[in-house]
Amino acid sequence: MTLRKTFVTTALCLLFCLNALSASFVAATDHGFAYVGRISWDTTPGAAVWTYPGVQIHANFTGTSASMKTNPDCGYFMVEVDSLAPRKVEVKKGTNVTLLANGLDNGTHRLTITYIIEGMYKKPTFYGLLLDDGCSLGETPQLPSRRIEFIGNSITCGYGIEGNGKEKKFLFSLQNFYETYAARTARSLNAQCQVCARSGIGMYRNYAGKIPDEIMPNIFPQTFYETHGEQWDFSRFQPDVVCVNLGCNDTSVGSYDKERLNSAFKQFTVTLRGYYPQAKIVYIIGAIPVSKRLNDVREAQEAAIADAQQRGDYNVFRMDFTPDDGSLGWGSQGHPSMKRHAVMAEELTAFLRQLMDW
Repeated sequence: MTLRKTFVTTALCLLFCLNALSASFVAATDHGFAYVGRISWDTTPGAAVWTYPGVQIHANFTGTSASMKTNPDCGYFMVEVDSLAPRKVEVKKGTNVTLLANGLDNGTHRLTITYIIEGMYKKPTFYGLLLDDGCSLGETPQLPSRRIEFIGNSITCGYGIEGNGKEKKFLFSLQNFYETYAARTARSLNAQCQVCARSGIGMYRNYAGKIPDEIMPNIFPQTFYETHGEQWDFSRFQPDVVCVNLGCNDTSVGSYDKERLNSAFKQFTVTLRGYYPQAKIVYIIGAIPVSKRLNDVREAQEAAIADAQQRGDYNVFRMDFTPDDGSLGWGSQGHPSMKRHAVMAEELTAFLRQLMDW
C-alpha cells in the first residue's frame, strides 16, 4: 500500500471513530426497536442475542446516518433504509461498530436489519444503534399482523444461494437468507417471518447420520441452536401458519430408516400442535430432484397428515415445490440457486394466499 493510500485510509478510520464518539447511542432495549425472531435478552444484559437466520431489527430513526454496535465477526446482514435498495453488510473481525447508512436527508427514516446467515458459531449480539449527535429513535414501527414460521434445513437458511455450483465447501459469504423462498414469501404476503433452521438438520437424523441428538425435534424448544439451555417462550410468537421443510437430510448419504422417518414426522406434528393450537401446519419438500428419497419424504408427510386427521386435526397440509432439475442453475454443493428460490417463493406464496385467504 502506498504512503498516500495509508494516510487516506487512516484518516477515514479516524474520522469514523471521532463521529462514533460524538454520536447518540440508542441501546437495544429501547422501546423504539421492534424485533422478529428467536432472541435472548438474558444471555448478555441489555443486548439482543440469537443464532438463527432471519432475525430482524426494525426502527424509525432521525438524522442522516446510522451505525450498529455488535460483537465483532458476527457475520452478514441485509440493511434496508426507506425505499433504497437493500444492501449487504459484513461485520468483520475486530469491528464492533458497522456503518449502515449515511448521507441521508436530515429527517426520519425507516430501518430494517435482517441477519442472513446461521449464527450458531458466531452468537450475534446487537447492543444498539449509533445515530447523529442529538438524534434518536422515533415511534416504534408497526409490524405486519400476519405471522409465518419457517422450520427447515440448509435450503431454508439459504446455503450457497449466492454460489454458482462450483464451490467445494461452505462459505458464509455465499449464504443469504434474505433471498430464500422463505423470506421472499413473507415479503410477498406482508407477514412477519420467524425462523428455526439449521444446515444439515433432520427429523430423526442429520446429514449422513451425524449428531443424532441435535435433530430438529430436540432443538425446537430452545431459544438457540442447542439441545440444552434457554427455553424459548412460545407465547412471544404465535404464527398463523408454520411451514416445515425437512426430510432431505434424513434421507441423505447412507441408508435410512423409513419407519423412523414416518414416526418422527407424526410426533413432530403433535409437538407443533401443542405449541401452536390455532396455526395451520404446512409440510413442504426441497425443492430437490425427483428421486426415491423425495417420494419417501412425501409419504412420511402424508402419513403424518393422516395421523393428525385421525385425532381430529384437519389443519395440517402439504405442498410440493417443483422438483429442482438444474435448469435454473445450482447454488453451492447442489443447493437451489437464487433463481430457483424465486420460483419456490412464487409457488409457496400462491399456496399460502389461497390456504390462508390472504
